[in-house]
Amino acid sequence: MNYKIAVVPGDGIGPEVVEQALRVLDKIGEKYNHTFEYTYVDMGGCSIDKFGVPITDEGIEICKQSDSVLLGA
Repeated sequence: MNYKIAVVPGDGIGPEVVEQALRVLDKIGEKYNHTFEYTYVDMGGCSIDKFGVPITDEGIEICKQSDSVLLGA
């Protein structure tokens, strides 16, 4: 099966936690023959720095259209 996952690393320790979670998902994919398509979305301070808002409308739409959202809060 193929799954679309929006990956929102967030700020602080979020990116490190999300990185490890993605490693786990990749192993699950290998073992159970799943494919994960990751799309990264900026949120929080990094989004404010880049775009001036906590999350863009495009980022919200990517999350809505995904099968799941991995949020590193």
